[in-house]
Amino acid sequence: MNAVLDHTSLAGPQGVACSANATAPNRPWLDQYPHGVPAQIPDGPHGSLVDLLEQSFRHHRSRQAAVFMDQPVTFGEIDDASQSLAAWLQTCGLAPGARVALMMPNLPQYMVAIAAVLRAGYVVVNVNPLYTPRELQHQLIDSGAEAIVVLENFAHTLEQVITHTQVRHVVLTALGDALPWWRRVLINFVVRHVKKLVPEFRLPIGHDGSGAASRRVLRWDQAIAEGAQRKFKRVVVAENDIAFLQYTGGTTGVSRGATLLHRNVVANILQTEAWFKPMLMKVGDKQLTAVCALPLYHIFALTICYFMGARMGMRNVLIANPRDLPGLIATLSKHKVNMFPAVNTLFNALANDADFARLDFSGLVVSNGGGMAVQKATADKWFKLTGCPIAEGYGLSETSPVATSNRLDIREFSGTIGLPISSTDIAIRDDDGNDVAIGQPGEICIRGPQVMAGYWKRPDDTAKAMTSDGYFKSGDVGVMDERGYIRIVDRKKDMILVSGFNVYPTEIEQVVNLHPGVLECAAVGVVDPHSGEAVKLYVVKSDSTLSEDDIARYCRENFTGYKRPKYIEFRDELPKSNVGKILRRELRTAA
Repeated sequence: MNAVLDHTSLAGPQGVACSANATAPNRPWLDQYPHGVPAQIPDGPHGSLVDLLEQSFRHHRSRQAAVFMDQPVTFGEIDDASQSLAAWLQTCGLAPGARVALMMPNLPQYMVAIAAVLRAGYVVVNVNPLYTPRELQHQLIDSGAEAIVVLENFAHTLEQVITHTQVRHVVLTALGDALPWWRRVLINFVVRHVKKLVPEFRLPIGHDGSGAASRRVLRWDQAIAEGAQRKFKRVVVAENDIAFLQYTGGTTGVSRGATLLHRNVVANILQTEAWFKPMLMKVGDKQLTAVCALPLYHIFALTICYFMGARMGMRNVLIANPRDLPGLIATLSKHKVNMFPAVNTLFNALANDADFARLDFSGLVVSNGGGMAVQKATADKWFKLTGCPIAEGYGLSETSPVATSNRLDIREFSGTIGLPISSTDIAIRDDDGNDVAIGQPGEICIRGPQVMAGYWKRPDDTAKAMTSDGYFKSGDVGVMDERGYIRIVDRKKDMILVSGFNVYPTEIEQVVNLHPGVLECAAVGVVDPHSGEAVKLYVVKSDSTLSEDDIARYCRENFTGYKRPKYIEFRDELPKSNVGKILRRELRTAA
């Protein structure tokens, strides 16, 4: 087992060498911590995610790990199925550290696949299942993924790009594959033939006969069955091994993989557990139940619901499609929920739904908001309805993700992103890297064991994102008060935050500029009451016949839903600097 990164030689926020584990005068937030929350998580090494999962599987074997379509799935069942799938993956000839993509909504199969990939000694590449072929191709090529587990509903997207990638092993799963056989047959029939939610695709089961590079495609049940006949070869997974390539946008518009080591994610699990546990323990000895409506391919749900949930023996109510509010509410009515992580968009939609208001909230002790700013109006409605305040937090894919959080025992909305969590330092710095005075704005810089190792195969981007004393530069501008509470006031980068998902204007502009009828364009974020922000696209035509419908259709073909411009405006020209740079800030002001 490799040792954890030694932080003791890092320069502190004031440029003075200090231990990351010492209580220093420049950490005013420690005095604000709730009773029972430690200043630091215990010193490492803490082991790998495999160690954590296998310990959870042993301790909670008979407990329910998830509920999906009213069907419970135990930790023991996930343990057994993931060993089988891991054994099958080991028959694929993948080298240690090979990348395996997972492209599914929230299903029990996703929980199994994450454990299987990690236990086999490989790296998980989480993929948004709603990606367009262009977006999927970039991520598969950039990560070098050689295998993929994909819900059949999205196999037609994979089919369009697979020949351009290194993917040689495909596992197709169906929505009902984790259900008892009779329900599985019924659900899969309805999904395929009644609702017609599985577009036609041609990924023939078996080998494609192309020799050494032949592609193997199997159904989920077949892969599990074949793996069960093999002996799973236990792999020594070190905490400095890569666990996830978690893709996030960049200022260049190119999606980059945040390289998260096992120790990064384990540290954040321990940090969030330390922060959440005192409040969650108010439930008593009963098994905790969480709503997993945020997608597991998003780092927020991955760490909080999946891994922290496993460590605490928590039951996750899996929601495959949170946009189906009637279906979500019907599911919630069957459970006494204790923890509800969500983004503002979902909190707001539910708080304004009459059917949701009729539910029993007596067991709800934690409502934690992340991914995007929580709006005061939403927080007030939620608290009035449920009696459980929304505690907003903050983090990024690069920080595994949680860096700050409000106290979970708050009784009113704070309007801040809270305090740095255990073992985390936050510095507010100017453009020259100097700490600013309390109450002054500067870039939020984060140091702690949860900070990524860097961007996958992008050393220049990594160097730009990290400081010499070990802080990650978030790109967000914040203000820290004298107690250590932080408020976000602006962004250094032009990122647009749509329902908790990052949208980078450069990516939108680069793709739209390829349209033959577009001379130039610019994308900005505008305030939206439902998603926090929405994309507005300004276009200068090269073809006078170009219409708004033409642009909208083109964007549907090239961007997943949250990236598509909600507003399109044609202009004769765009504002530019004296060197010809398009001034997005002027467009935002005009919008």
